[in-house]
Amino acid sequence: MNVHEYQAKQILSRYGLPIPRGEVATTPEQAREVAERFGVPVVVKAQVLVGGRGKAGGVKLAPTPAAAEERARDILGMQIKGIPVRKVLVAEASSIARELYLSAVVDRASKAVVLMASAAGGVDVEEVARTSPEKIVRATVDACLGLADFQARELAFGLGVAPGRVREFVRIASGLYSALVQCDASLAEINPLAVAADGSLRCLDAKMVLDDNALFRHPDLEAMRDVEEEDPFEARARAEGLSYVKLDGNIGCVVNGAGLAMATLDVVKLRGGAPANFLDIGGGARAERVSAALRIVLADPAVRAVLFNIFGGITRCDEVARGIVEALGGVRAALPIVVRLVGTNEEEGRRILGRAGLVAVASMDDAARAVVGAASAGERPEVRR
Repeated sequence: MNVHEYQAKQILSRYGLPIPRGEVATTPEQAREVAERFGVPVVVKAQVLVGGRGKAGGVKLAPTPAAAEERARDILGMQIKGIPVRKVLVAEASSIARELYLSAVVDRASKAVVLMASAAGGVDVEEVARTSPEKIVRATVDACLGLADFQARELAFGLGVAPGRVREFVRIASGLYSALVQCDASLAEINPLAVAADGSLRCLDAKMVLDDNALFRHPDLEAMRDVEEEDPFEARARAEGLSYVKLDGNIGCVVNGAGLAMATLDVVKLRGGAPANFLDIGGGARAERVSAALRIVLADPAVRAVLFNIFGGITRCDEVARGIVEALGGVRAALPIVVRLVGTNEEEGRRILGRAGLVAVASMDDAARAVVGAASAGERPEVRR
């Protein structure tokens, strides 16, 4: 789960990180009021769950309260990567001598949390890693021991932090690591970590990605979810208890098991198709869940054909077949549906599908070929409910 910049800053401030004063405004008048209370130049920043705000004109400096109102009026309502800006963060502006980058991230390759830092802050770290990998310094953290002070100091030395500010940097790095671990986040990022004119360090921007699977332990963080900016298909799937990710293709995929789902996407692409989604109905899915999954896929206007890839172990093939038939009973769609059905109660599942006029195939490759051909056949027909 992504959170807004102002929310990430609220979280990180609990761990002692130096966050400039800031408040959220939803109208230009509120932005002016905040700037008047601060009594200093402010920066008005669009709050959307995508990157590239600065390049899109969503971050502007305001030297006066009147300017803050004007900047907020310009930003509110604009669209950044297709997402409308509904609120802005009005934050105290800071003088910047240098911009650094610092993040804590779960690194699956090393099976540990890694702290990454760079003296080239304020830009996309991916671009820095690609063009100047020597500018990135790393520290791999032992999960049992936690971040050691000497590791944080080595990062500070690698960034060229002034000797008198190393202890301050260590506190920031330790707080960032603690926030990542204690909030069950997969990423906690400060970009830029600014060195002010007086040499002090300040966190001018922040980003956090929280693990959805751990949110049951953090109701306060769950409450930060911005449903207005969440993909509607993903929101609907989450409400149904389904694992769903929207993709850019035109072939809807319904699969049981995350590993099989990833393999299905690969096979579809191998055969020249483009998956419209990742959707894992999970093990032991009953007919109701299968029906809900199909309805979500059919609601996507980009979908031209649907592929079911079911390996019946815990999930019974007859239950999946009933779910497909049930969903089609409520949604009259002329979309082609290809079903690969293998495993527990396979024959019964095939009989159920046969009575509904559907045919199941046994080979995943044959299913992929069939659905790619069907999706390429023409435009999406009308779907009536």
